[in-house]
Amino acid sequence: MREPFQILVIPFRHTADGVEFAVLKRSDDGYWQFIAGGGEDGESPIQSAERETTEEIGAAAEMLIKLDSISSVPINCFSCADSWSKDLYVIPEYCFGINVGDSAIVISNEHTEMCWLHYEQVYNLLKWDSNRVALWELNERLKKGILLFK
Repeated sequence: MREPFQILVIPFRHTADGVEFAVLKRSDDGYWQFIAGGGEDGESPIQSAERETTEEIGAAAEMLIKLDSISSVPINCFSCADSWSKDLYVIPEYCFGINVGDSAIVISNEHTEMCWLHYEQVYNLLKWDSNRVALWELNERLKKGILLFK
């Protein structure tokens, strides 16, 4: 059963031209976002983030960076919301970053494309404000070298 929370994971890598972020184009709605999903069968947010990272881009998620960014998502975005409490209107979205380095990325069928782009390029592609806020925080943490690993 789907747990009532969402996760967001932002893949990044360091290149000679600076930090690049991987953004994915959804196959169902055609918009650009980062790795996203929900907990399954009692998973914690970190466990869900690890699993979703492996499922969506084929990368091991051993060193997730916990971000302070937490957003709320209305439950009407989820088909399984009927199984949640009738008093629930929004669920939290927990955010993480992951340095995938030179790992080969293999996108799942949830996505049709993936691009490596610099901060400004990615920022302008994203549909959801929560993705932009988490991207901003991760970018600032990377510039300052302040990363909190989970």
